[in-house]
Amino acid sequence: MSTKITAAMVKELRDLTGVGMMDAKRALVEVEGHLQNAIDLLREKGMAKAGKKNDRIAAEGLANVAVNGNTAAIVEINSETDFVAKNELFQNLVKEVAELIAANKPATMEEAVAIKTEKGTIETDLIEAQTVIGEKISFRRFEVVEKGDNDAFGGYLHMGGKIAVLTTLEGTTDEEAAKDVAMHVAAINPRYVTKDEVSAEELEHEKKVLTEQALNEGKPANIVEKMVMGRMSKFLAEVCLVDQPFVKDPDMTVEKFVASKGGTVKGFVRFEVGEGIEKREEDFAAEVASQMK
Repeated sequence: MSTKITAAMVKELRDLTGVGMMDAKRALVEVEGHLQNAIDLLREKGMAKAGKKNDRIAAEGLANVAVNGNTAAIVEINSETDFVAKNELFQNLVKEVAELIAANKPATMEEAVAIKTEKGTIETDLIEAQTVIGEKISFRRFEVVEKGDNDAFGGYLHMGGKIAVLTTLEGTTDEEAAKDVAMHVAAINPRYVTKDEVSAEELEHEKKVLTEQALNEGKPANIVEKMVMGRMSKFLAEVCLVDQPFVKDPDMTVEKFVASKGGTVKGFVRFEVGEGIEKREEDFAAEVASQMK
């Protein structure tokens, strides 16, 4: 009778060895669910070599954008040190993964890592890179974007991929304009395309804060209302892309710039490498002191 391999068993093996999901599952099936034997098997195959790196924090790395006809992809792959981001093998890996995602349009990370490559799959390529480079390498996220024939994609990489932006303009095929908007998004980091995307809760919250501010300044109630309306407009212009002064020409908004090219902004995706990942603070003095005890 074969042992049932559960998701929890697969997760435990992955946490211990750092290998991909399918490899962990295959190893467990082969040794009939015995955890230690599965670890040994993966080590024998040279796949668990990178496993000890699992508790390390990968918050550096690169993002990239690839366009394939009417589909584009933006990806982020992390490494532990910035040094690796300068490694040609790593740079090529990130670029290739972006191209494969754009070509295959996966819907989930599980589908993404199973995509076939020249040497195997994205997952095995990542494991191989991890072994060669000697650092934890993790494929953090991706997004696939579609456009129509009369639209334009704009891709922009800041500092070689520390920030990557993918924009879509509708009604114009001007890729240069789309790239200019992507550059603006990289620099200014808007949160929304238009004010329609801002939730009612957020608007209400901002209004409340601004009202309190104005009242605390000792202004009379009838004036407070006008002040809050003015400040709300300013707030929306700060967070919404189309209302922002265009970086290349602050005399016009992004909306006006795109309209001058005959289009409108449909959307954007901005990946800043490592955003939201807690970076571990290394206290080397404490580490050395503890080793000397």
